[in-house]
Amino acid sequence: MNLLSLRFLRPALWRAQIALVFIAACAASTVARAQFDTKTGAATAVVQTEQVRAELLAYAPQGVAPGAQVWLGLQLQHQPQWHTYWKNPGDSGLPTTLTWTLPTGVTAGEIAWPTPHKIAIGSLANLGFEGTVLLPVPLTIAPDFRPSGLSQDLELRLSASWLVCRQECIPQDGVFALRLPLRGSTALHRASFEAAWAAAPKPFAGAAQATVSDTGMALRVSGLPASWRGKAVNAFPETHELLHTPALPGDGDGVTSGTATQAGTQGWQDGVWSAQVPHSAQRTTGPTTVAWVLVQGDERLRAEAAVQGSWPATAARAEVPAALQAALAANAQQAQLPAAAVPSSLLWVLATALLGGLILNLMPCVFPVLAIKVLGFAAQSGQSRAAQRAQGLAYTAGVVVSFLALGGLLLALRAGGEQLGWGFQLQTPGVVVALALLFTLIALNLAGWLHIGSVLPQRLATLQLRHPVAEAFLSGVLAVAVASPCTAPFMGASLGYAITLPGAQALAIFAALGLGLALPYLLASWVPAVARWLPKPGAWMDTLRHFLAFPMAATVVWLVWVLGHLSGVDGAGSLLLLILGVCMLVWSLNLKGRARALLASISIAACALFAWASGPYLLGFADAKVEASASTTSADSWRPWAPNSVQAALAQGQPVFVDFTAAWCITCQVNKKTTLNNTDVQADFAAKRVTLLRADWTRRDPAITQALQALGRSGVPVYVLYAPGKTPVVLSEILTPGELRRAIATL
Repeated sequence: MNLLSLRFLRPALWRAQIALVFIAACAASTVARAQFDTKTGAATAVVQTEQVRAELLAYAPQGVAPGAQVWLGLQLQHQPQWHTYWKNPGDSGLPTTLTWTLPTGVTAGEIAWPTPHKIAIGSLANLGFEGTVLLPVPLTIAPDFRPSGLSQDLELRLSASWLVCRQECIPQDGVFALRLPLRGSTALHRASFEAAWAAAPKPFAGAAQATVSDTGMALRVSGLPASWRGKAVNAFPETHELLHTPALPGDGDGVTSGTATQAGTQGWQDGVWSAQVPHSAQRTTGPTTVAWVLVQGDERLRAEAAVQGSWPATAARAEVPAALQAALAANAQQAQLPAAAVPSSLLWVLATALLGGLILNLMPCVFPVLAIKVLGFAAQSGQSRAAQRAQGLAYTAGVVVSFLALGGLLLALRAGGEQLGWGFQLQTPGVVVALALLFTLIALNLAGWLHIGSVLPQRLATLQLRHPVAEAFLSGVLAVAVASPCTAPFMGASLGYAITLPGAQALAIFAALGLGLALPYLLASWVPAVARWLPKPGAWMDTLRHFLAFPMAATVVWLVWVLGHLSGVDGAGSLLLLILGVCMLVWSLNLKGRARALLASISIAACALFAWASGPYLLGFADAKVEASASTTSADSWRPWAPNSVQAALAQGQPVFVDFTAAWCITCQVNKKTTLNNTDVQADFAAKRVTLLRADWTRRDPAITQALQALGRSGVPVYVLYAPGKTPVVLSEILTPGELRRAIATL
């Protein structure tokens, strides 16, 4: 069905074609290469589970040169109370393993393990990591290394597996891919690598000796720093299943003045530190050398101690617990499933995506084109049923193809390492400017001030009249351009799930969203009973047409406001100046005679001058100061979100509410006015002492994108309520005061 086939909309559609080319050019400026894994279908730099966010990071500040060394690292961000394991996991667990696929001439070293800490589990203890940890690995580039073909990048692939535990343990794995520029610098994560290197132990130049007996191992170390003397030392053996982990020396031990003789104790005598640790019940080896990591304060040393004495007979090797063995087997079996297999949950996600697209028709950001579609239905009442059906299919194709194009671009950018989500195009100032100009032209056309005959020769103007199906397709494209910043109920979870799937399955979800958006109009074109609900054509159509110019103009006002958040007040002023020039041009084209040619030329020159002078602000290249953002509010209760702010508040026993928002998200602004600023809601927040954080995603922010992905979302709005010791609660996109107050009452 052709929803924009009315004569007064044809110029807008002609302009839409130009604007879409400009939008594509703006988006293409940030496109990165996508990486694909031949076994699993797709590989990216990030793998997200409910317990861990794993990301492959790189550090190559001097580029990739023959004979040089670069660093890669797997960063694991654990949810609260979850942990993974060190090279010696302790009484249970498995260390994280990394398997590399590298080009010829590139070799990977061993993990430069950071120092772990002891994690008590009842009467047992593990050695591992909580919070965020980076496992760095050096890559050595051979002196004779040559890139293959014409590639200017170094393609790196990693297959990693880890065991994440709380009270239960879950084996997980992921396939990662990165491309490092051969000549460019890669140093974005410098601070993370420096922190990991600082957490790794340094070689110890002193003397260490270990003596074994029937009861355990006595360790003696001389030459430790003078600042360590008399203080408790943490000691971790690198060999697994050798010593009893709960009895390893630690900060909580009493320090004796003489040599320790009791199990699990430590002491100092004449500058020599010593400790006694019993054997592990699962010991199966008797090494001649044992490496130890010794920690005191912020200093970490690695000492290798030669073993003296005879090891007692080893115990029978303990079996892996049945539950863990079953989980490992199930995980391995799942990893061997063919990539084409469709999980049963995918069908449910497709259904929810279809429903989310259907509800998207009711979102406030879609309203400017909703009434225009109603006009289109009414105008088609005299057409044949075949023509209406053809235009309905064309409109649906325009919507679905546009969703697939946006989804494919989003997946490609994310695969190339960009941290993006739904609505990412409105984080680019050039796209906002293009949409503002497009909607300005549509508003002028609806008001009757812009006619196709005043812009194109008559021959070209009548050409569109012969192609109503093409116009219907373009109207579908326009609908998606307007609707893309919005997230309807059920859409958030569907989009968050889509970006974790292989390409074909992810695009199927985007297609379902598009089909849901187009479904009402597709049904109206194919089912006569639906079309009969619409009013008959009449004089009311002209009145409604003129009225619709105002919501279109309101959309332009909103886009100017959005650009103000991206490029500052100078950017917003520049866009208003350019819109003024466009309006002047439209006015001049309606004149007659020589005045038209003269004033049209002046208008075109003015537009070009405005665009040239304001280009840095309009395209986001200027270093503009943004006076306000979506994260600020007049209420002192809200604070800007930061990556560690949630955990910091939870550690102090305070619940946290996070508002993930953006200036270009109309649904976010409606929820802010109607729910978040509600007096009763604010009183409930204050009564429960809830920390209020606002994450502003108006401009691209990789940290916020990662936080959204950790919650299984890829766009805004997202509202999350955290409580100490509880699973985060993600609320609905259309937030009501009642829903939020009920959630606060559970704290």
